[in-house]
Amino acid sequence: MSSTAADVVRLLTVKGETLAVAESLTGGMVAAAITAVPGASKAFRGSVTAYATELKRELLGVDAAVLAARGAVDPQVAAQMAAGVRKALGADWGIATTGVAGPDPQDGQPVGTVFVAVEGPLGADEGSASGGKVEALRLNGDRAEIRMESVRSVLALLLRELAGEQTGNERAQDTERNGGF
Repeated sequence: MSSTAADVVRLLTVKGETLAVAESLTGGMVAAAITAVPGASKAFRGSVTAYATELKRELLGVDAAVLAARGAVDPQVAAQMAAGVRKALGADWGIATTGVAGPDPQDGQPVGTVFVAVEGPLGADEGSASGGKVEALRLNGDRAEIRMESVRSVLALLLRELAGEQTGNERAQDTERNGGF
């Protein structure tokens, strides 16, 4: 069990929020890291391992035109996977991984090209998510190392978003307590 996964589960549980996971190159490893944490069932809704490109479209709602034009290894695909799994599984947060673990390049992308994404709760203007973010990674190593680093990276991205949101709320509460605005 990773300490990052444990921190993610703890923060989600404290906030009363839930998580759904969409995975491609990590093949279920993100979900496994989260469910290894005792008490994960309080926050974890489930996951979709959409390894095949057509499943990204069919199960997660990734735009077919984007997939046709750019392939599955793309930042927009990662963002749509995170948003799609969040919606499909009814979670507050969605995270996603897509990329090339090797041994061969895919969709014109070299081995080690990975995109991780997080999509958070909707803000006041229902069109955007406060937690929507994609990170592009260029990873070195063999297939196993690339997959493990992808898991670590997507959990770290989510943790930063969760902690940043909490820090913002704590700042607002502190300002109110101290008579500020």
